[in-house]
Formats: sequence, C-alpha cells, structure tokens
Amino acid sequence: MTPLETQSLRMLPDPSKSLPLVTIVTPSFNQGPFIRATIESVLSQDYPNIEYVIMDGGSTDETTSVVKEYASRLTFISEKDRGQSHAINKGFRAAKGSIVSWLNSDDVFLPGAVRAAVNGFGCNPAAGAVYGEGYQIDKAGALIARFPYTEPFNLWKLIHLSDYILQQTVFFRKSVLDEVGYLEEELHYTMDWDLLIRIGLQYPLVYLPEYLACLREYPEAKSFSGGAGRLHEIRRMLRKHCGMSVAPAVVVYGLDTYARLWCMRLERLSGRKLAPVFRLLQLLIRRTAGMIAGHILFHAQGLYSDGWVGPVVRYALRRGNGTVLIEGHIPYRIFAPLSQRFRIHVNGRSLGNFPVPAGDFQFKLDLSSVCQGQPVFLRVACSRWRMPLTLRRRVAFRLTSIRWEEGQPSAA
Repeated sequence: MTPLETQSLRMLPDPSKSLPLVTIVTPSFNQGPFIRATIESVLSQDYPNIEYVIMDGGSTDETTSVVKEYASRLTFISEKDRGQSHAINKGFRAAKGSIVSWLNSDDVFLPGAVRAAVNGFGCNPAAGAVYGEGYQIDKAGALIARFPYTEPFNLWKLIHLSDYILQQTVFFRKSVLDEVGYLEEELHYTMDWDLLIRIGLQYPLVYLPEYLACLREYPEAKSFSGGAGRLHEIRRMLRKHCGMSVAPAVVVYGLDTYARLWCMRLERLSGRKLAPVFRLLQLLIRRTAGMIAGHILFHAQGLYSDGWVGPVVRYALRRGNGTVLIEGHIPYRIFAPLSQRFRIHVNGRSLGNFPVPAGDFQFKLDLSSVCQGQPVFLRVACSRWRMPLTLRRRVAFRLTSIRWEEGQPSAA
C-alpha cells in the first residue's frame, strides 16, 4: 500500500463514531465469583461504541484482581458508597453516553443486547426506555427458564400489579433520567420499579421481543433474601404512585413472601417423625398462595392477554391532554340486539354513561378539561357481559387499543 493510500484510509470516518455512545454501569461489592462473567458479557458485545464503568463499594474479595485483567477496556472506581442505588447514580451522572444501562455484578448480557437496544431507540425516537426478554440462570450460570413475567408495556399493571419488566434488559435515554430523576437512593429493592413508573408516566416504554439479558437466581441474591423488609418497601413505593394503601401487587408479593417464610419455618421445626406432615403443609401453603396470587394477577385489571375485557377494565395512559380513543369490537353473536353502555371514570371523576353499538367501534373521549397534563387513570364499567363456554370467564368486549388521538401523546 502506498503512503498516499494509507493517508486516505486514515481520513475515512470511523463508522463507530456516528453510533450513539452507550454507557453500562455495574455496581459491585464482593461479587468476585460472578463478576468475570458479567464483564465478559459486556466487553464481548458486537456494538462498537460502549463505555463500561464498574462502581465498586470497596470489595475485599477477588473482585479487584479480576477487574485488573480488563483495566484497559473499562473504568474501575472502588470507594465506599451508600448502597447499590447510590453507586449506580454515581455511574449514571458520570456517564458520557446518551443511552445508559446498569448490569448487576452477578447478571449477564446476551450477545447482541446493546445493538438491539440502540436499534430499538432508533425505531422509537420518543421512547424514554426500552426493555426486552430475558432468562433466569442459576448460581453456576446454567439456564433455568425464560423470565416468565415479561410482556408488552402496560402502565396500569406496572403501577398497581406487577414489576413485570426485567431490569437487566432495560436501557434508558440519559436525557430522560436527567429530567425525571435518577434512582431513589433510600430504596434498596424497588428502585428500578420506581424509576420505570416515573419514566412511564411521561414517556413511552418500548418492549423489544428479543432476548437481552439473564438474571442470576440463588438464595443469597438480594431479591430473594429481602423477606418482609422488601414487602414493606414495595407497599410504601406503590402507595406513592397509585395512592392505594394496599395495592394489588402488595397482596401478590405478600403471599409469595410469607408463603416462603412460613415454609422455611416449617422446615426448621420439622423432625424425622413429622417430616411428611410438614412437607404436606408446605405444599398446601405454596399452592394456596399461588392460586390466590394467580387469580389476582389474572383478573385485577379486567384486561386479558387474548384481548377480551371483563365487566370492568382499568387502564392508564401517560401524561397528556386532548382526546383518548377507545377502539374495540362487541360481537353481534354474543350481545346483539342488546346495546352495550360504558360507565366511565377518569382519575376518580365520573364522565357519564355512554351507549356503544355492537360490532367494531371507536369511542372518543375528550379529556382536555379533565386531565390538564396529568396521567390518565381510566375505569370503564360495562352494562352487559356474558360468559362464553369457550372462555369460562365474564367478558364484555374485545379491546383493540386505548390511546391518545394521533398528534397527541401516544398511549403508555
């Protein structure tokens, strides 16, 4: 190659420079057995423009020696902090990337995760955050199963019912964090849930149907060892957002928490002679708690995964002002010639009782004098319902969408 050709190559633009910089922050404290896998999962990404920062709380195990092997490819800061949320916030505030994420020091990204997230933002310029599918892995890193709760974004469910978004798969716009605020540092178990709600109230959270990360599950992990303290934090955090003293999610997580605690107590109390009886009691506790929690999760919102709606449906939209469209279908074969009527409440205020014909419908609801830029909490009670044998539950209509009219903020 001639000197002129070499000089020309040097003048060509670096393609990676035109790609958004993504900052990954890993909070760490004495996670030496796992942190190598975490680091490798970040540094092996096929996306060329990554800044990687490890915020260590002063580990005394092998963490430092492991991280030193990768010193030229990441930033390592080891100093005392005030907990995980404080460490993550320090990393976010120092981040140079326009997109940020955090990956705990015992979890891992899947190949292509960062590129998929960047593409997700590119296809959804208004998104405040994107998230995707993930897997559960055990202490040794073996695959357990798909994380079973992930679903397309549903703001009402996030605020009232379930933390169904796997944090390890979430990527944020840094500008959005600057606006809505960073992690609440007094929260130790629900800081990601709280942050996602705050973002969802103002920006779309976009679901990507791609596998992005893995959550490592083992008894010592914080989410599994939180016990009653974690439950009390869930209650306080959700009460701030939904105003309910006991949100449905508190009952669901409470059943799981106390079933686990009761079974552990029975395990300690059981002797050789009573072991079979105690095992039966443990099974009964787990099944009863699971059955009640499953019923709440399935019916609380009144909106089902197949699109059918029960006699009462609850929905939430992010902040906006103007007209909301409710689109759906009332089957002639079930309800005709009877008419359907919607009794609608918005943010606790009754807007009236409205007739809706059978067949495809589009119902417009003018909220310009009601919401005034606030989030919309919608309750629709239907005058008629049926229980088809094929569904074995009460249904009133099939919902296509609830959203802001085009040109206004879209549904969250």
